[in-house]
Amino acid sequence: MAKVVVTGGSGMLGRWVVRHFAEQGYEVLSVDTRQPDEAVCPSLIVDLEDLGQTYGALAGADAVVHMAAIPRAGMVPPEVTFRNNVMSTYNVLEAAAGLGIRKAVIASSESSYGICFAIHPFGPQYVPMDEEHPQLPQDSYGLSKVVNEATADMFHRRTGMQIVSLRLGNVIPPDWYERFPSFIHKPEERERILWSYIDTRNAAEACRLAIEAEGLGSVALNLASDETSMDIPSRELMTARYPQTTDFRAPLNGYETLLNNEKAKRLLGWQPKHRWREELK
Repeated sequence: MAKVVVTGGSGMLGRWVVRHFAEQGYEVLSVDTRQPDEAVCPSLIVDLEDLGQTYGALAGADAVVHMAAIPRAGMVPPEVTFRNNVMSTYNVLEAAAGLGIRKAVIASSESSYGICFAIHPFGPQYVPMDEEHPQLPQDSYGLSKVVNEATADMFHRRTGMQIVSLRLGNVIPPDWYERFPSFIHKPEERERILWSYIDTRNAAEACRLAIEAEGLGSVALNLASDETSMDIPSRELMTARYPQTTDFRAPLNGYETLLNNEKAKRLLGWQPKHRWREELK
């Protein structure tokens, strides 16, 4: 039985990743700065900005899923966000490399494209945005994700470790779907994330598939549901809030996602199974 260390295992997404790996028969260790609310597996309190502690936490693991981070801009001063997110990722991958761990998944973000927390607002150059879209952050959080992806590339070049950087859309746990009716007809809401979302259960499955996949090298993958979080057609959303964007690279005849997830589907064999309309029913 393979052992997987999940950092941030007490967090909103991390707890679902821990649960999914445990349900799939993996030996799991949850690592965080606080104990989990539910004891699904053994857990450790670890400061991932300390390389020695990180080595100790990852010892004996076959793979690591690094979800631990300050999860958005504005929670703490920007330099704290940058230092925590960049150093924890570097330390996790440095320790994994030193311990001979061959596979890792790290949490990147749609925020790396820059639109989400932009000081000077701007829109996408084209939609649906795929992984080739320019990453133009104006904030330390988005920048930290760009740096982490570059760090992943470096470790792959140095060691051959497979590292999948998941550019997560807005992460939604199942008990949040009851909030959707309050905004699904308001195009001004959630425009900074292009109305994207990803169910925690779908994201957790993508983490496992990324660990089980072979030969991916270092790759970044968008992770979003197949449709937006709105009850307004996608083309109408773009016309209302981003009229300057005229490059449409898909027909957009319905409620299609504006954060292209085709690469994750192709490389991981992943399909987002949980959707807000079905959940509300």
